[in-house]
Formats: sequence, structure tokens, C-alpha cells
Amino acid sequence: MIFALCLDNEGYEVSLELRKLYPVLPPEPNDPPEYVRIIDESGEDYLYTAAAFEVIELSPQLEQRLAATLK
Repeated sequence: MIFALCLDNEGYEVSLELRKLYPVLPPEPNDPPEYVRIIDESGEDYLYTAAAFEVIELSPQLEQRLAATLK
């Protein structure tokens, strides 16, 4: 699973927290390329501009531990 760090939540203050890691889902066929599909604070996935996030490469161990918290 890929995770991204939120660096800009302007306009989405309720849905996204600054400096928080969010799970990134694979894009759906019609998703615009400049957007990423994020599981936000609602627990649902929504499209957000990719410029608001930085994808973080995690060690396999940390990635597994974080993914386990989502279940």
C-alpha cells in the first residue's frame, strides 16, 4: 500500500489534516492524472489534487504495520 503525506489541506480542513499520512488507492479508469485517490478522515476515498501530497516510501515493515491499522 502506498501512503502520502498531506502538505496542503486548504479548502479541505475537515477532510484532511496537515502532516498526516493517508493511504493512496490506485487510480480508477477515469481519474484525472493530476489527482490522487486518498482515503480521508471520513474513511472513504476521494480525489484530491496530487500537488497537496508527497508520496512517502516506507520500509516494508512499517508499511505492513500501517496497513494493518486500516483493517
